[in-house]
Amino acid sequence: MALITVIGASGRQGLAQVRQALAAGYGVRAISRQADPFAGANIDGVERVEVRPMDLYDPATYRAALEGTDYIFYTHPLQARADRAVLVGDVGKAAAELGVKRVVWNTSSWIPDKPGDAFTYAGNTAGINALWRSGAPGTVFGSVLFMDNLLTNWARPFIVNEGRYVYPHAPHLEANWISLDDVARFMLASLERPDMEGAWLNIGGPRRMRGPEVAQVLSDTLGKPVKYDPCTPQEFGDYLVRAAGDDMPEAMRKDFAAGIAAFYEYNNTAPTKPFSVDMDHVYERFPELEGKLEDMAEWAPKQDWGESNFRPAFG
Repeated sequence: MALITVIGASGRQGLAQVRQALAAGYGVRAISRQADPFAGANIDGVERVEVRPMDLYDPATYRAALEGTDYIFYTHPLQARADRAVLVGDVGKAAAELGVKRVVWNTSSWIPDKPGDAFTYAGNTAGINALWRSGAPGTVFGSVLFMDNLLTNWARPFIVNEGRYVYPHAPHLEANWISLDDVARFMLASLERPDMEGAWLNIGGPRRMRGPEVAQVLSDTLGKPVKYDPCTPQEFGDYLVRAAGDDMPEAMRKDFAAGIAAFYEYNNTAPTKPFSVDMDHVYERFPELEGKLEDMAEWAPKQDWGESNFRPAFG
């Protein structure tokens, strides 16, 4: 049984990767600073997962955590204390030394066709180059926007308690929302694809949606009116800082909120449309997934919108 090691397994994205890897029959190792990263999570087969610690900011800890694995799934932390090119490059170097068959990096954001785009997008280009230079076989996915964001403690309370879908998207902005489970399915599908070694691809969900369409799906799901009530990028940055609570150091808060605000101001006006994905091209590369990705209208009714749902704020 091939072994996948998931770095950041206790975050929202890592949890989906663990869940889907187990469902696909892989052995799974979880990298987490928490002794029990899955407490409260509903994942079939989680008792089979081995947990090992690793300090992402100390490459000297990598070998003990990663040795013996066939594949590595890496997602860059939202609150990272180091540049993404440095971190994914260090992971790639360790993977190359250990003979790992593939490093699959989920950037959690759009990958530009040309270098020079602002914010994390330019960082994605630099990170891809660092992974290629590391010597490790790699695949990179630019997943543009997550349906699961709607379940977080910075989005769900507005939806459930106030009947408002609050997000900093301009009315004209279109986005291919994708579920985290579908992101994990892309990552898994790439492992059996030699043509995806040394390749990157932007991915999204099957439907391009504007804010009022998202609100309508939420209304239909919850059986009550949910209106599209966009906030400003500045307000959204403040929401995320408050949602992080004590998990975010005080010294990071001001810069983090400002960075989120600038990020969404850019996305609302960028001619490159970073939240829109050419799904025809995606299906050309992954025909096996056409017709199998979840539309938000299919995804939303399957979710637990209650207070007890296990949902880390970030990750």
